Amino acid sequence: MDKINYKSTLYACYLGYITQALIVNLPPILFVVFRDKFGLTYTMLGSLVVVIFVTQLITDAIAINFVDKIGHRTSVILAHSLAAAGMIALAFLPRVMPQPYIGLIISSIVFAIGGGLIEVLVSPIVESLPGEAKASSMSLLHSFYSWGQALVIILSTIALLL
Repeated sequence: MDKINYKSTLYACYLGYITQALIVNLPPILFVVFRDKFGLTYTMLGSLVVVIFVTQLITDAIAINFVDKIGHRTSVILAHSLAAAGMIALAFLPRVMPQPYIGLIISSIVFAIGGGLIEVLVSPIVESLPGEAKASSMSLLHSFYSWGQALVIILSTIALLL
């Protein structure tokens, strides 16, 4: 592989942390929308946070067993696919399910599995890339979560205003 491929891998990992920020930060921003639109209680909203957190923890623990078997590239593609599918489901599933809360739970589980895999995979990939600036690459990688969080907050605020 040449440097261009390594750079594209590094940039893809940076985007992975933005995706992780989206997964963790968007649902709580939408809690008022969920409560008003679907009539959820505060207990139901709190349980969504628990579902996302526990699903990510379980995924982190289970990922150790299958990532090496199916490969890091396949695992990262699977992670982003699940994250995207879960976010798309979050937009549509609560509206088509008889109980919107079940749609929110299913969507949350799907994107949290993707988020858990991203969390486990991205840092080791960046660490294994060739180059001399590993410390700065890792620092920049972890800063992308903060950039992603800011982006999620700004864009969701604008979307909610419109």
